[in-house]
Amino acid sequence: MTRFNWEFPYASKRAPVMARNMVATSQPLAAQAGLKMLHKGGNAVDAAIATAIALTVVEPTMNGIGSDAFAIVWDGNELHGLNASGRAPAAWDFSQFSQFESMPKLGWNSVTIPGAVSAWVELSKRFGHLPFESLFEPAIEYAYNGFLVSPKIAEGWGLASPKYKGFPEFAAAFLPNGRAPQAGERFELKAQAKTLEQIAETNGEAFYRGELADKIVAYSRATGGLITKKDLAEHKADWVETIFTNYHGFRLHEVPPNGQGIAALLMLGILEHRDIQDYPVDSADSLHLQIEAMKLAFADTYRYVADPDSMDIDHRDLLNPDYLSQRAKLIDLAKAQNPGYGTPEHGDTVYLSTADAAGMMVSFIQSNYLGFGSGIVVPDTGISLQSRAACFSLERGHPNQVEGGKRPFHTIIPAFVTRDGQPLMSFGVMGGPMQPQGHAQIMLRMFDYHQNPQAACDAPRWVVFPNMELAFEPGFKPDVLEDLTRRGHRIRMVGEDSCFGGAQIICKLADGYCGASDPRKDGQAAGF
Repeated sequence: MTRFNWEFPYASKRAPVMARNMVATSQPLAAQAGLKMLHKGGNAVDAAIATAIALTVVEPTMNGIGSDAFAIVWDGNELHGLNASGRAPAAWDFSQFSQFESMPKLGWNSVTIPGAVSAWVELSKRFGHLPFESLFEPAIEYAYNGFLVSPKIAEGWGLASPKYKGFPEFAAAFLPNGRAPQAGERFELKAQAKTLEQIAETNGEAFYRGELADKIVAYSRATGGLITKKDLAEHKADWVETIFTNYHGFRLHEVPPNGQGIAALLMLGILEHRDIQDYPVDSADSLHLQIEAMKLAFADTYRYVADPDSMDIDHRDLLNPDYLSQRAKLIDLAKAQNPGYGTPEHGDTVYLSTADAAGMMVSFIQSNYLGFGSGIVVPDTGISLQSRAACFSLERGHPNQVEGGKRPFHTIIPAFVTRDGQPLMSFGVMGGPMQPQGHAQIMLRMFDYHQNPQAACDAPRWVVFPNMELAFEPGFKPDVLEDLTRRGHRIRMVGEDSCFGGAQIICKLADGYCGASDPRKDGQAAGF
């Protein structure tokens, strides 16, 4: 058993939860939906699916029925990865995007085939215990009868709404009375409830091959999209082996590309060669090493990661210990740098975690990408479509170049930790490029500095942006930030909660689990 310090050095609104069955996610009603499945005799997979479905209703600001999803499942004996991200419509080609300076974030040109429904189906079919239809019951009740909007979600709803003013179907579904609902107000979307009923009754067939697919395609044709019935019918989620790196006796697992999880593995693989544990937690030396390792990791990630069928290297070569050792030598402890990518030799999102008393654990994430996604809402369905195509590249010849039938680079990544071949932790940190940075920061805090799961959630975070600018949350000592500035880091302080994601953690104890939920979100860890 890993030994943690049970002190709580950071300001927090939360306490860890100890139980033998556990759900942790960013919205309390969704956590209760998962817990209900465990009470009914379901397993961690049943709980994860019910939680995920409920999140499409109670946290529409981050995900929806038209989202993508990824998962990692410990089935009691081994790990399984699931990539349920969608591909671009087959009719797309690079030339149609030549008019844009950057990939569109709104409208049909930002929409790939939604994969979340296929994730629910695949997980239930392979590992679920309860009937598929029963997993939809809490979400359908919330959508039919309404739920009270929680504070953080209400805030995000209000901030996002002006961006979608040009989408009347979005307003009809998500802006009752012409505005976003406020905290404590009841919101209902009966069309979404009916859609979930159809998905439940047909085991997902209605969404990809039936009546709902017809509605998606008809609306696409009528409003300038290129999605066809064939695009939807040919979508499938893929079971994959996780990729991993070993770090100080622990093994961090991620889903392989097209996701960015490899960035967390690269960062930790680089730090494996730098003895970061010799420097105090939250010290300038520790933070500098972390930040510089993250820059190196992102340089490779943004150059190479794409649909695996389009990558021009084998992603496993990036994780070669000899390559990572050479990358680690590039870090200068005295100064910040702007690194390029290496050349290895050949050789706005919701996250949830669940665990049950039998030992099954699930790490699951689904997302619209930015806010409500593309702004496209299929009439009379409550289906909001994601904007994952925004993560394609317009650089000709780049492995992630936009084209039909291809999966884009993906930001959403579930994570899982094992030790000596046994499960230890299911966790994630939602939030765009924050995600791999958050994974690595949680790993360092818990396994180098022995902070308990809730303290690791509560701790202030930093984030590296693509332009090498840094943001720090309040909570770091001023003299530490001054030291980092002297080393050449370009730092800006930003308000709490603005870009630092939200963590959910379930960590295995000798008998049961410790759950932690990020105070930056409305959610909770709940168990029994």
